Amino acid sequence: RPQVVVLFGATGDLARRKLLPGLFHLSAAGFIPGCRIVGVSLEDLDAEGFRELARAAIGEYSTHQCESDEWKSFAQGIDYVPLGAGAPALAAAVQRAEQALKGECQRLHYLSVPPNAALSTVRLLSEAGLVGRSRIIMEKPFGTDVASARSLNENLHEVFDEEQIFRIDHFLGKEPAQNILAFRFANGLFEPIWNRNFIEHVQIDVPETLGLEKRTVFYDSIGAYRDMVVTHLFQILAFVAMEAPTALEPNAISEEKNKVFRSMLPIKPHDVVRGQYNGYRQEEGISPESDTETFIALKCTIDNWRWAGVPFYLRTGKRLAEGKRIISIAFREPPKSMFPPDSGVGAQGPDHLTFDLADVSKMSLSFYGKRPGPGMRLDKLSLQFAMHDTGLVGEVLEAYERLILDAMRGDRTLFTTAEGIERLWEVSSPLLEGPPPVRLYAPGSWGPNSMHQLIAPHAWRLPFERGWRDPNRAGS
Repeated sequence: RPQVVVLFGATGDLARRKLLPGLFHLSAAGFIPGCRIVGVSLEDLDAEGFRELARAAIGEYSTHQCESDEWKSFAQGIDYVPLGAGAPALAAAVQRAEQALKGECQRLHYLSVPPNAALSTVRLLSEAGLVGRSRIIMEKPFGTDVASARSLNENLHEVFDEEQIFRIDHFLGKEPAQNILAFRFANGLFEPIWNRNFIEHVQIDVPETLGLEKRTVFYDSIGAYRDMVVTHLFQILAFVAMEAPTALEPNAISEEKNKVFRSMLPIKPHDVVRGQYNGYRQEEGISPESDTETFIALKCTIDNWRWAGVPFYLRTGKRLAEGKRIISIAFREPPKSMFPPDSGVGAQGPDHLTFDLADVSKMSLSFYGKRPGPGMRLDKLSLQFAMHDTGLVGEVLEAYERLILDAMRGDRTLFTTAEGIERLWEVSSPLLEGPPPVRLYAPGSWGPNSMHQLIAPHAWRLPFERGWRDPNRAGS
Protein backbone atom coordinates (compact mmCIF):
# COMPACT_ATOMS: atom_id res chain seq x y z
CA ARG A 1 0.00 0.00 0.00
CA PRO A 2 1.07 3.66 -0.25
CA GLN A 3 3.25 4.65 2.70
CA VAL A 4 3.59 7.69 4.92
CA VAL A 5 7.04 7.44 6.50
CA VAL A 6 7.59 9.48 9.66
CA LEU A 7 11.37 9.62 9.95
CA PHE A 8 12.61 10.65 13.40
CA GLY A 9 16.24 11.73 13.49
CA ALA A 10 15.81 12.82 9.87
CA THR A 11 18.93 15.01 9.81
CA GLY A 12 21.20 12.46 11.52
CA ASP A 13 24.02 10.40 10.09
CA LEU A 14 22.04 7.17 9.58
CA ALA A 15 19.23 9.02 7.81
CA ARG A 16 21.65 10.77 5.46
CA ARG A 17 23.82 7.72 4.71
CA LYS A 18 21.22 4.95 4.52
CA LEU A 19 17.57 5.84 5.10
CA LEU A 20 16.95 8.73 2.73
CA PRO A 21 18.96 7.15 -0.15
CA GLY A 22 17.20 3.85 0.55
CA LEU A 23 13.70 5.35 0.49
CA PHE A 24 14.58 7.18 -2.72
CA HIS A 25 15.72 3.95 -4.40
CA LEU A 26 12.65 2.00 -3.24
CA SER A 27 10.39 4.73 -4.60
CA ALA A 28 12.25 5.22 -7.89
CA ALA A 29 12.42 1.46 -8.51
CA GLY A 30 8.65 1.13 -8.06
CA PHE A 31 8.69 -1.01 -4.90
CA ILE A 32 6.41 1.50 -3.13
CA PRO A 33 3.27 2.54 -5.04
CA GLY A 34 3.26 5.90 -3.26
CA CYS A 35 5.51 7.36 -0.61
CA ARG A 36 5.41 10.58 1.44
CA ILE A 37 8.09 11.35 4.02
CA VAL A 38 7.66 13.51 7.11
CA GLY A 39 11.06 14.29 8.56
CA VAL A 40 11.26 15.04 12.29
CA SER A 41 14.38 16.27 14.07
CA LEU A 42 15.70 18.85 16.52
CA GLU A 43 16.93 21.21 13.78
CA ASP A 44 14.71 24.21 13.07
CA LEU A 45 14.27 23.62 9.33
CA ASP A 46 11.38 24.12 6.95
CA ALA A 47 10.30 21.60 4.32
CA GLU A 48 12.48 23.18 1.61
CA GLY A 49 15.54 23.08 3.84
CA PHE A 50 14.98 19.39 4.53
CA ARG A 51 14.54 18.69 0.82
CA GLU A 52 17.94 20.28 0.17
CA LEU A 53 19.49 18.10 2.88
CA ALA A 54 17.85 15.00 1.40
CA ARG A 55 19.02 15.88 -2.12
CA ALA A 56 22.61 16.29 -0.92
CA ALA A 57 22.47 13.00 1.01
CA ILE A 58 21.13 11.08 -1.98
CA GLY A 59 23.72 12.63 -4.25
CA GLU A 60 26.55 11.68 -1.90
CA TYR A 61 25.50 8.25 -0.62
CA SER A 62 23.04 6.67 -3.03
CA THR A 63 24.38 3.72 -5.02
CA HIS A 64 21.82 4.40 -7.75
CA GLN A 65 21.72 7.20 -10.31
CA CYS A 66 19.48 10.07 -9.28
CA GLU A 67 17.65 11.24 -12.40
CA SER A 68 16.12 14.70 -12.30
CA ASP A 69 12.57 13.46 -13.00
CA GLU A 70 12.85 10.83 -10.27
CA TRP A 71 14.13 13.38 -7.78
CA LYS A 72 11.39 15.86 -8.66
CA SER A 73 8.72 13.24 -8.03
CA PHE A 74 10.36 12.12 -4.77
CA ALA A 75 10.89 15.69 -3.51
CA GLN A 76 7.21 16.52 -3.86
CA GLY A 77 6.46 13.98 -1.15
CA ILE A 78 8.91 15.39 1.43
CA ASP A 79 7.75 17.44 4.43
CA TYR A 80 9.40 18.39 7.71
CA VAL A 81 8.31 19.09 11.29
CA PRO A 82 10.73 20.37 13.97
CA LEU A 83 10.52 18.21 17.08
CA GLY A 84 9.78 21.28 19.18
CA ALA A 85 6.55 21.91 17.24
CA GLY A 86 4.94 19.05 19.18
CA ALA A 87 2.23 16.49 18.53
CA PRO A 88 -0.37 18.77 16.84
CA ALA A 89 2.09 19.86 14.12
CA LEU A 90 3.20 16.25 13.54
CA ALA A 91 -0.40 15.04 13.28
CA ALA A 92 -1.21 17.81 10.80
CA ALA A 93 1.81 16.95 8.61
CA VAL A 94 0.86 13.27 8.49
CA GLN A 95 -2.73 14.18 7.66
CA ARG A 96 -1.53 16.33 4.74
CA ALA A 97 0.62 13.47 3.48
CA GLU A 98 -2.26 10.99 3.67
CA GLN A 99 -4.62 13.35 1.87
CA ALA A 100 -2.06 13.76 -0.93
CA LEU A 101 -1.78 9.97 -1.36
CA LYS A 102 -5.56 9.50 -1.49
CA GLY A 103 -7.18 6.24 -0.47
CA GLU A 104 -6.01 3.86 2.25
CA CYS A 105 -2.36 4.03 3.17
CA GLN A 106 0.00 2.63 5.80
CA ARG A 107 2.16 4.56 8.29
CA LEU A 108 5.77 3.59 8.99
CA HIS A 109 7.53 5.31 11.89
CA TYR A 110 11.32 4.97 11.80
CA LEU A 111 13.02 5.84 15.12
CA SER A 112 16.59 6.77 14.17
CA VAL A 113 17.09 8.34 17.60
CA PRO A 114 19.35 7.77 20.64
CA PRO A 115 18.16 5.00 23.00
CA ASN A 116 17.18 7.48 25.71
CA ALA A 117 14.84 9.26 23.27
CA ALA A 118 12.98 6.17 22.04
CA LEU A 119 10.17 6.10 24.61
CA SER A 120 9.55 9.86 24.47
CA THR A 121 9.23 9.50 20.68
CA VAL A 122 6.72 6.68 21.13
CA ARG A 123 4.70 8.86 23.52
CA LEU A 124 4.78 11.68 20.97
CA LEU A 125 3.29 9.34 18.35
CA SER A 126 0.57 8.37 20.81
CA GLU A 127 -0.25 12.01 21.59
CA ALA A 128 -0.44 12.74 17.87
CA GLY A 129 -2.90 9.87 17.32
CA LEU A 130 -0.57 8.08 14.91
CA VAL A 131 -0.65 4.56 16.36
CA GLY A 132 -3.39 3.11 14.15
CA ARG A 133 -2.51 1.69 10.72
CA SER A 134 1.14 1.98 11.66
CA ARG A 135 4.33 0.01 12.12
CA ILE A 136 7.37 1.20 14.02
CA ILE A 137 11.04 0.42 13.33
CA MET A 138 13.32 0.51 16.37
CA GLU A 139 17.13 0.78 16.26
CA LYS A 140 19.37 -1.07 18.72
CA PRO A 141 20.17 -1.38 21.54
CA PHE A 142 17.00 -3.09 22.77
CA GLY A 143 17.89 -2.64 26.42
CA THR A 144 21.25 -3.28 28.06
CA ASP A 145 20.27 -6.15 30.39
CA VAL A 146 17.24 -8.25 31.31
CA ALA A 147 15.58 -5.59 33.46
CA SER A 148 15.98 -2.74 30.96
CA ALA A 149 14.85 -4.93 28.03
CA ARG A 150 11.69 -5.99 29.88
CA SER A 151 10.98 -2.42 30.93
CA LEU A 152 11.46 -1.17 27.37
CA ASN A 153 9.14 -3.82 25.96
CA GLU A 154 6.47 -3.17 28.62
CA ASN A 155 6.51 0.55 27.82
CA LEU A 156 6.38 -0.09 24.09
CA HIS A 157 3.47 -2.49 24.48
CA GLU A 158 1.46 0.17 26.28
CA VAL A 159 1.29 2.00 22.95
CA PHE A 160 2.03 -0.51 20.16
CA ASP A 161 1.17 -4.18 19.81
CA GLU A 162 4.13 -6.53 19.37
CA GLU A 163 3.04 -7.19 15.76
CA GLN A 164 3.55 -3.49 15.02
CA ILE A 165 7.13 -3.35 16.35
CA PHE A 166 10.08 -4.11 14.06
CA ARG A 167 13.45 -4.28 15.86
CA ILE A 168 15.94 -3.80 13.07
CA ASP A 169 19.25 -5.62 12.63
CA HIS A 170 20.87 -4.59 9.36
CA PHE A 171 23.05 -7.74 9.37
CA LEU A 172 19.95 -9.83 8.67
CA GLY A 173 18.98 -7.57 5.78
CA LYS A 174 22.05 -8.57 3.81
CA GLU A 175 21.57 -10.99 0.95
CA PRO A 176 24.08 -13.54 2.31
CA ALA A 177 22.28 -13.84 5.66
CA GLN A 178 19.11 -14.92 3.89
CA ASN A 179 21.13 -17.14 1.58
CA ILE A 180 21.94 -19.25 4.65
CA LEU A 181 18.29 -20.32 4.79
CA ALA A 182 18.26 -21.18 1.10
CA PHE A 183 21.55 -23.05 1.33
CA ARG A 184 20.53 -25.06 4.40
CA PHE A 185 16.97 -26.02 3.63
CA ALA A 186 16.80 -26.19 -0.18
CA ASN A 187 19.76 -28.52 -0.79
CA GLY A 188 19.66 -32.26 -0.16
CA LEU A 189 23.46 -32.33 -0.16
CA PHE A 190 23.93 -30.20 2.97
CA GLU A 191 20.74 -30.49 5.03
CA PRO A 192 21.51 -34.05 6.26
CA ILE A 193 25.01 -33.14 7.52
CA TRP A 194 24.03 -29.91 9.35
CA ASN A 195 24.41 -31.35 12.85
CA ARG A 196 26.81 -32.48 15.60
CA ASN A 197 27.69 -35.72 13.77
CA PHE A 198 29.42 -33.90 10.92
CA ILE A 199 30.18 -30.36 12.18
CA GLU A 200 33.05 -29.87 14.62
CA HIS A 201 32.59 -26.17 15.44
CA VAL A 202 31.18 -22.93 14.05
CA GLN A 203 32.73 -19.46 13.91
CA ILE A 204 30.97 -16.15 13.43
CA ASP A 205 33.66 -13.51 13.01
CA VAL A 206 33.02 -9.79 12.48
CA PRO A 207 36.26 -7.82 13.03
CA GLU A 208 36.17 -4.10 12.20
CA THR A 209 38.99 -1.74 11.26
CA LEU A 210 36.88 1.28 12.27
CA GLY A 211 37.25 3.06 15.58
CA LEU A 212 34.51 4.81 17.51
CA GLU A 213 34.17 7.87 15.24
CA LYS A 214 31.52 10.09 16.91
CA ARG A 215 30.09 7.38 19.19
CA THR A 216 32.61 7.52 22.05
CA VAL A 217 30.28 8.44 24.94
CA PHE A 218 27.51 6.10 23.76
CA TYR A 219 29.92 3.23 23.05
CA ASP A 220 31.67 3.55 26.42
CA SER A 221 28.34 2.96 28.15
CA ILE A 222 27.69 -0.36 26.39
CA GLY A 223 30.86 -1.91 24.89
CA ALA A 224 31.36 -4.49 22.15
CA TYR A 225 29.23 -7.25 23.68
CA ARG A 226 26.05 -5.21 24.02
CA ASP A 227 26.70 -3.29 20.81
CA MET A 228 27.41 -6.22 18.49
CA VAL A 229 26.94 -9.67 20.00
CA VAL A 230 23.39 -9.53 21.40
CA THR A 231 21.93 -7.51 18.54
CA HIS A 232 23.91 -8.89 15.56
CA LEU A 233 26.01 -12.01 16.06
CA PHE A 234 23.43 -13.95 18.08
CA GLN A 235 20.85 -13.24 15.38
CA ILE A 236 23.16 -14.70 12.74
CA LEU A 237 23.82 -17.67 15.03
CA ALA A 238 20.08 -18.37 15.11
CA PHE A 239 19.93 -18.59 11.30
CA VAL A 240 22.84 -21.05 11.32
CA ALA A 241 21.47 -23.21 14.14
CA MET A 242 17.67 -23.15 13.76
CA GLU A 243 15.54 -26.13 12.81
CA ALA A 244 13.59 -26.09 9.57
CA PRO A 245 10.50 -23.89 10.00
CA THR A 246 7.13 -25.34 9.11
CA ALA A 247 6.75 -22.66 6.41
CA LEU A 248 8.71 -19.79 4.93
CA GLU A 249 6.68 -17.22 6.82
CA PRO A 250 7.53 -14.82 9.66
CA ASN A 251 5.90 -16.48 12.67
CA ALA A 252 7.31 -19.91 11.87
CA ILE A 253 10.84 -18.57 11.38
CA SER A 254 10.67 -16.40 14.52
CA GLU A 255 9.57 -19.41 16.56
CA GLU A 256 12.53 -21.50 15.36
CA LYS A 257 14.95 -18.67 16.13
CA ASN A 258 13.47 -18.32 19.62
CA LYS A 259 13.89 -22.08 20.17
CA VAL A 260 17.61 -21.62 19.52
CA PHE A 261 17.77 -18.80 22.06
CA ARG A 262 15.88 -20.89 24.62
CA SER A 263 18.40 -23.71 24.08
CA MET A 264 21.45 -21.52 24.62
CA LEU A 265 23.27 -22.06 27.89
CA PRO A 266 24.22 -18.97 29.95
CA ILE A 267 27.49 -17.37 28.85
CA LYS A 268 30.20 -18.23 31.37
CA PRO A 269 32.79 -15.51 32.06
CA HIS A 270 35.66 -18.00 31.70
CA ASP A 271 34.48 -18.66 28.12
CA VAL A 272 34.92 -14.99 27.21
CA VAL A 273 37.93 -12.82 26.29
CA ARG A 274 37.42 -9.07 26.60
CA GLY A 275 39.90 -6.65 25.08
CA GLN A 276 40.50 -2.93 24.76
CA TYR A 277 42.74 -1.34 22.15
CA ASN A 278 45.71 0.72 23.28
CA GLY A 279 44.75 4.39 23.20
CA TYR A 280 41.03 3.87 23.87
CA ARG A 281 41.24 5.62 27.25
CA GLN A 282 42.78 8.65 25.56
CA GLU A 283 39.79 9.07 23.25
CA GLU A 284 37.72 12.22 23.84
CA GLY A 285 35.05 11.66 26.49
CA ILE A 286 36.49 8.34 27.74
CA SER A 287 37.44 7.89 31.40
CA PRO A 288 41.13 7.06 32.07
CA GLU A 289 39.90 4.12 34.17
CA SER A 290 37.35 2.79 31.64
CA ASP A 291 37.21 -1.00 31.44
CA THR A 292 34.72 -1.03 28.53
CA GLU A 293 35.64 -3.71 26.03
CA THR A 294 36.27 -2.78 22.39
CA PHE A 295 36.88 -6.48 21.59
CA ILE A 296 35.00 -9.61 22.56
CA ALA A 297 35.53 -13.27 21.78
CA LEU A 298 33.36 -15.95 23.34
CA LYS A 299 32.29 -19.56 23.19
CA CYS A 300 28.60 -20.38 23.41
CA THR A 301 26.77 -23.66 23.60
CA ILE A 302 23.39 -24.70 22.25
CA ASP A 303 22.02 -27.47 24.44
CA ASN A 304 19.75 -29.36 22.07
CA TRP A 305 19.76 -32.60 20.10
CA ARG A 306 21.24 -31.13 16.91
CA TRP A 307 24.11 -29.14 18.43
CA ALA A 308 25.07 -30.87 21.69
CA GLY A 309 28.87 -30.72 22.04
CA VAL A 310 29.41 -28.31 19.12
CA PRO A 311 30.98 -25.02 20.27
CA PHE A 312 30.02 -21.75 18.57
CA TYR A 313 32.84 -19.19 18.63
CA LEU A 314 32.00 -15.51 18.15
CA ARG A 315 34.47 -12.64 17.73
CA THR A 316 34.15 -8.92 17.01
CA GLY A 317 35.98 -5.74 17.86
CA LYS A 318 37.14 -2.27 16.88
CA ARG A 319 40.47 -1.23 15.35
CA LEU A 320 41.35 -4.77 14.24
CA ALA A 321 43.51 -5.91 11.33
CA GLU A 322 40.76 -6.36 8.75
CA GLY A 323 37.10 -5.60 8.29
CA LYS A 324 35.31 -8.88 7.54
CA ARG A 325 31.99 -10.59 8.20
CA ILE A 326 32.14 -14.34 7.90
CA ILE A 327 30.47 -17.52 9.08
CA SER A 328 32.74 -20.55 8.98
CA ILE A 329 31.49 -24.11 9.43
CA ALA A 330 34.29 -26.57 10.29
CA PHE A 331 33.49 -30.18 9.42
CA ARG A 332 34.79 -33.14 11.34
CA GLU A 333 37.88 -34.83 9.88
CA PRO A 334 37.88 -38.53 8.96
CA PRO A 335 38.43 -40.74 12.02
CA LYS A 336 41.43 -42.49 10.42
CA SER A 337 43.74 -41.60 7.52
CA MET A 338 45.12 -44.09 5.00
CA PHE A 339 47.46 -41.45 3.60
CA PRO A 340 51.19 -41.41 4.48
CA PRO A 341 52.44 -38.90 7.09
CA ASP A 342 54.04 -36.63 4.47
CA SER A 343 50.92 -36.48 2.26
CA GLY A 344 49.73 -33.16 3.71
CA VAL A 345 46.41 -34.50 4.98
CA GLY A 346 45.40 -32.65 8.15
CA ALA A 347 48.19 -30.11 7.82
CA GLN A 348 45.79 -27.31 6.91
CA GLY A 349 42.95 -28.09 9.26
CA PRO A 350 39.44 -29.40 8.61
CA ASP A 351 37.26 -28.76 5.61
CA HIS A 352 35.33 -25.50 5.90
CA LEU A 353 32.15 -24.04 4.46
CA THR A 354 32.48 -20.27 4.59
CA PHE A 355 29.82 -17.60 4.06
CA ASP A 356 30.96 -14.03 3.46
CA LEU A 357 28.38 -11.62 4.90
CA ALA A 358 29.44 -8.67 2.77
CA ASP A 359 26.64 -6.97 0.84
CA VAL A 360 27.07 -9.34 -2.13
CA SER A 361 26.85 -13.10 -1.48
CA LYS A 362 30.01 -15.17 -1.54
CA MET A 363 30.63 -18.66 -0.23
CA SER A 364 33.45 -21.17 -0.35
CA LEU A 365 33.80 -24.90 0.35
CA SER A 366 37.37 -26.06 1.06
CA PHE A 367 38.57 -29.65 0.70
CA TYR A 368 41.71 -31.71 0.20
CA GLY A 369 42.61 -32.67 -3.35
CA LYS A 370 45.58 -34.42 -4.95
CA ARG A 371 48.45 -32.33 -6.26
CA PRO A 372 49.24 -33.20 -9.93
CA GLY A 373 52.24 -35.40 -10.49
CA PRO A 374 53.67 -38.62 -9.08
CA GLY A 375 53.11 -39.65 -5.50
CA MET A 376 50.24 -38.74 -3.21
CA ARG A 377 50.61 -35.11 -2.06
CA LEU A 378 47.41 -33.31 -1.12
CA ASP A 379 46.65 -29.57 -1.03
CA LYS A 380 43.68 -27.59 0.28
CA LEU A 381 41.50 -26.54 -2.65
CA SER A 382 38.17 -24.73 -2.74
CA LEU A 383 34.93 -24.37 -4.64
CA GLN A 384 33.79 -20.75 -4.63
CA PHE A 385 30.64 -18.91 -5.59
CA ALA A 386 30.04 -15.16 -5.80
CA MET A 387 26.90 -13.27 -6.75
CA HIS A 388 29.02 -11.59 -9.43
CA ASP A 389 29.05 -14.95 -11.24
CA THR A 390 25.30 -14.79 -11.88
CA GLY A 391 25.03 -11.38 -13.49
CA LEU A 392 22.33 -10.50 -10.94
CA VAL A 393 24.48 -8.40 -8.63
CA GLY A 394 22.67 -5.23 -9.74
CA GLU A 395 19.41 -6.57 -8.30
CA VAL A 396 20.72 -6.84 -4.74
CA LEU A 397 18.94 -4.50 -2.35
CA GLU A 398 21.00 -2.73 0.29
CA ALA A 399 20.31 -4.12 3.79
CA TYR A 400 18.32 -1.13 5.08
CA GLU A 401 16.31 -1.00 1.86
CA ARG A 402 15.26 -4.62 2.20
CA LEU A 403 14.35 -4.26 5.86
CA ILE A 404 12.36 -1.07 5.35
CA LEU A 405 10.46 -2.77 2.53
CA ASP A 406 9.80 -5.84 4.69
CA ALA A 407 8.47 -3.64 7.50
CA MET A 408 6.18 -1.84 5.05
CA ARG A 409 4.83 -5.23 3.99
CA GLY A 410 4.47 -6.44 7.58
CA ASP A 411 7.02 -9.24 7.05
CA ARG A 412 8.75 -9.87 10.41
CA THR A 413 11.02 -12.71 9.20
CA LEU A 414 14.24 -10.73 9.57
CA PHE A 415 13.31 -8.90 12.79
CA THR A 416 13.71 -10.08 16.37
CA THR A 417 10.89 -10.43 18.90
CA ALA A 418 10.45 -9.23 22.47
CA GLU A 419 10.70 -12.84 23.69
CA GLY A 420 13.90 -13.43 21.74
CA ILE A 421 15.70 -10.30 22.92
CA GLU A 422 14.74 -10.84 26.56
CA ARG A 423 16.01 -14.42 26.43
CA LEU A 424 19.35 -13.26 25.03
CA TRP A 425 19.77 -10.84 27.93
CA GLU A 426 18.97 -13.69 30.33
CA VAL A 427 21.69 -15.81 28.72
CA SER A 428 24.07 -12.86 29.03
CA SER A 429 23.46 -12.21 32.73
CA PRO A 430 26.42 -14.22 34.17
CA LEU A 431 28.83 -12.38 31.87
CA LEU A 432 27.37 -8.93 32.56
CA GLU A 433 27.37 -9.52 36.32
CA GLY A 434 30.93 -10.87 36.49
CA PRO A 435 32.88 -9.86 33.37
CA PRO A 436 36.52 -10.96 33.05
CA PRO A 437 39.13 -8.18 33.01
CA VAL A 438 39.89 -6.41 29.74
CA ARG A 439 43.20 -7.22 28.07
CA LEU A 440 44.99 -4.63 25.96
CA TYR A 441 45.71 -5.17 22.29
CA ALA A 442 47.47 -3.13 19.61
CA PRO A 443 45.34 -1.31 17.04
CA GLY A 444 45.66 -3.12 13.73
CA SER A 445 46.11 -6.53 15.39
CA TRP A 446 43.54 -9.33 15.69
CA GLY A 447 42.93 -8.79 19.41
CA PRO A 448 44.39 -10.07 22.70
CA ASN A 449 46.54 -13.22 22.46
CA SER A 450 44.32 -15.03 24.97
CA MET A 451 41.68 -15.40 22.24
CA HIS A 452 43.79 -18.28 20.86
CA GLN A 453 43.55 -20.15 24.17
CA LEU A 454 39.77 -19.72 24.06
CA ILE A 455 39.40 -21.54 20.76
CA ALA A 456 42.21 -24.13 21.21
CA PRO A 457 42.74 -26.79 19.94
CA HIS A 458 41.01 -25.15 16.97
CA ALA A 459 42.21 -21.97 15.24
CA TRP A 460 40.46 -18.79 14.13
CA ARG A 461 39.50 -18.89 10.47
CA LEU A 462 40.51 -15.27 9.99
CA PRO A 463 42.95 -14.19 8.69
CA PHE A 464 42.42 -16.37 5.62
CA GLU A 465 45.36 -18.36 4.35
CA ARG A 466 43.70 -18.38 0.92
CA GLY A 467 41.84 -15.35 -0.39
CA TRP A 468 38.64 -15.11 -2.36
CA ARG A 469 39.16 -15.41 -6.09
CA ASP A 470 38.72 -12.20 -8.05
CA PRO A 471 35.64 -12.67 -10.29
CA ASN A 472 36.90 -9.94 -12.63
CA ARG A 473 40.26 -11.60 -13.29
CA ALA A 474 40.49 -13.60 -16.48
CA GLY A 475 40.67 -17.33 -15.88
CA SER A 476 39.76 -17.08 -12.20
